[in-house]
Amino acid sequence: MGAVTATTTPEPEGPATDAPSTPPVRWARYVAMGDSFTEGLWDPYPDAPDVQRGWADNLAATLSARRISAGQEPLEYANLAIRGRKLRPIVAEQLDVALSAQPDLVSLVGGGNDILRPAADVDAISAALEDAVVALRASGADVLMATGFKAGGTLSWTNGRVGIYNANIWSIARRHGAHVMDLWGMRSLFDLRLWSEDRIHLTPEGHQRVANAALVALGLGPDDDGWDAPLDAAPPQAFRDTARANAAWMRKHVGPWVRRRLTGTSSGDGRSAKWPTPQSWPRA
Repeated sequence: MGAVTATTTPEPEGPATDAPSTPPVRWARYVAMGDSFTEGLWDPYPDAPDVQRGWADNLAATLSARRISAGQEPLEYANLAIRGRKLRPIVAEQLDVALSAQPDLVSLVGGGNDILRPAADVDAISAALEDAVVALRASGADVLMATGFKAGGTLSWTNGRVGIYNANIWSIARRHGAHVMDLWGMRSLFDLRLWSEDRIHLTPEGHQRVANAALVALGLGPDDDGWDAPLDAAPPQAFRDTARANAAWMRKHVGPWVRRRLTGTSSGDGRSAKWPTPQSWPRA
């Protein structure tokens, strides 16, 4: 099957008490693969600010809560994502670990760090992604992918590449029966207020909206029906304030990113996965 969307099911016959209050969630073990997006940057846990939460942790929490409400065991969840990883290293470092956990649901989202490189080969990235999806589907796991975001401003030059990558992702999903989050089509994410100060990663609210997009892509109902509704209109910003914010962004975020590219280093160097083995979710 291709991309899955939420559907309306008929009401069960007989008294309402005959049906469970929450439909069962068929996935019992979920493993998330990826880069900083799936690691959850700019969404720290309030009780552990050095650990990032993000959309995948939020998705796992919702799936687990629904399982528990339906009388099932809590979801088991692992997150292998590491910031800064390009698509091939994601596959090389994380695929075998994911397969060894014997999950029935895997999210595999990556490629954004590749696309930002001047010499990115989108078709080669897509081929590596497809090989990983084939391996995951052969194991019996359902696979969740995501399109790239539509960028604005200084990053709008990436949209051509992202558009080709997205087309490949939809084709991969159709060929292998995977699910796809349509992040490109999320109009709420056109609002910069859902992006962190580095303009690359989402805010906590942005991550929560993506978690709802994941639920919809998996054929489930969202936690919030307004998950893609636009924010209230923003107050106008003076040109001077905009220029000052742009200068601060260049100094604080673009400069260090360029230096890492020139020195061949990554923000993820020396880091390990935050949740490397499946554990009952939410964490204790």
